[in-house]
Amino acid sequence: MFGIFIFLTANPDAVAAELDLVKTSVPVVLDSRLTIQTSTGKGEVPVHVSRDWTTRQSDVTRAIIIVHGWPRRDVGADEYVSKHAGKAALNTIFITPQFLIEADVTGHQLPAETLRWDFHGWKQGYDAQAPAPISSFDVIDRIFQRLADRNKFPNLKIIVLAGHSAGGQFVQRYAVVGHGAYALSAADIHVRYVVANPATYLYFSDKRMQADGSFASVDAKNCPGFRNWNMGLLGKLPDYVAQPVSGDRLEKSYLARDVVYLLGTADNDPNADALGMSCPYEIQGATRYARGLAYAKYINFSSQGHSNHRLMEVPNVAHHAYAMYSSTCGLAALFDTPGCKIKE
Repeated sequence: MFGIFIFLTANPDAVAAELDLVKTSVPVVLDSRLTIQTSTGKGEVPVHVSRDWTTRQSDVTRAIIIVHGWPRRDVGADEYVSKHAGKAALNTIFITPQFLIEADVTGHQLPAETLRWDFHGWKQGYDAQAPAPISSFDVIDRIFQRLADRNKFPNLKIIVLAGHSAGGQFVQRYAVVGHGAYALSAADIHVRYVVANPATYLYFSDKRMQADGSFASVDAKNCPGFRNWNMGLLGKLPDYVAQPVSGDRLEKSYLARDVVYLLGTADNDPNADALGMSCPYEIQGATRYARGLAYAKYINFSSQGHSNHRLMEVPNVAHHAYAMYSSTCGLAALFDTPGCKIKE
């Protein structure tokens, strides 16, 4: 069982607010339930699905899965995005899972079979605390499995897994270690990962961008823990991650995936809540926007310019999921609509 981890921050009030959230249940628990069964046990996770995915949906060509941020409250993004997308969303099914903690289960008097994670453990792929040790990444595997059913979705062409903030951390790590895409490739369904404004990224080496734009190795003695999960592949990895870990294999696979880094240019507050101020965080950059730009350059550096990753910037938007997704570049990332300039 994982303890509560508090991000170091320059704002003591932010720490107090986070401690309060650990004890406070979400105002709304999503309406439907998805059963997750693995070799370690069984449990249920709340989900909202925009269509009846138990019946044949012949007109659906696109599925969008939106992962919420760390307060677990921004679970209405699908309806907001659908409204702004207009006709582009007509043949789309939206799925929103909700990763609960103990306070949610207690506060809403949910059944014992409801999966609940540590406050930060869900976004890192760790196992649920109860009723069974099931990884939050297993939830995405199960959703992918449902969507790969050609009897239900005969014309599905693409699945977009998107997340903002803590959800962006979740999506980026899942894109590295997730298992679900393999079943989809057999069904000839493309997968895209949209990573929006996360606080940190997973690196495959000890190189970080320097002030002059070059990359150099960081001394682990001066910055302990910077290569540990979930910013690297050392330390306590989720049981979900296959052992032994081959960093080279995971990196090669990740670089081949369709990944969009969606960054708000105004997400540039160096004292933002949940940003992280200790060395492992700061060497990624001073702000979320800076960290995203640095990571995009790292991917270009590591792949020698040969990856399937793209950088899209949303001008004048800060840390706001709905504004990010409904922007021109947000809609391009989710629906392939025109008008977004890809950053080189």
